[in-house]
Amino acid sequence: MVSSSNPQRGFIPAQNDQERLVMRRAEDLCRVAGSRGIARYTGFLSDREQALCQAALNRLGWQDHSFQGGYPQAERRILCIEPADAYQTGEPPICCIRIECTGGASGASVSHKDYLGSILGLGLERSCLGDILPFEGGAYAVVLENAAEVICSQLCSVGRLNARAERFYEELPTENAERDIQSATVSSLRADAVIAAMCRIGRGRAAQLLSGGGVEINHIAVTSPHTPVYKGDIFTIRGVGRYKLTTLGGKSRKDRVFIEYFKY
Repeated sequence: MVSSSNPQRGFIPAQNDQERLVMRRAEDLCRVAGSRGIARYTGFLSDREQALCQAALNRLGWQDHSFQGGYPQAERRILCIEPADAYQTGEPPICCIRIECTGGASGASVSHKDYLGSILGLGLERSCLGDILPFEGGAYAVVLENAAEVICSQLCSVGRLNARAERFYEELPTENAERDIQSATVSSLRADAVIAAMCRIGRGRAAQLLSGGGVEINHIAVTSPHTPVYKGDIFTIRGVGRYKLTTLGGKSRKDRVFIEYFKY
């Protein structure tokens, strides 16, 4: 098997004021939770924001916390700060809604982007919304409790389809969280080679995307085609999409590395 360990990468420090603010907010919530003995929660966080919060809590030496996203495979999660000696605790403020779409022109369909845009179009912040899991004819959305009422009462369309949303109290169907895993082989575990394989483009084009500032790996801008990549890396490629490198396998007879990945 190809090794994917990376002792040099580790945690990438905050890159800008917004990321530093994420860390400060996590630290502030810990102080409030500890001094008042009550649980505190953030909104939904991206994987990069979760890493920033974890680093902030590590710096404080804070242990009593978890990240919850409504189901085990969740990508977006909230930080739950729950002191061991808290006198006021409760369930994380997460719930699930089910959206059903009807009507529209023949053959009309909606995508993850359509669901996201329609929900945020109600005036909600991105932090109110966790994962969206589309199914045929609708989608499940994991949201904060205080956003559920707004969505259920005001959401009436998604894309060009009529829509109706209601709370979903059953266990979220895990099959809707399954990803379409794809495989490929690459000549090396460099950013340009892996991006070319995932996006099915030439390596030269992948290098252009990198040098043009159109690629982030784990939410950090990467411009060098020589940048090494590792299992678990998330690639955000402007105008193309987001990918996660899930598996590094052995080598083929032609000395190429097997990889597995999925597109969000």
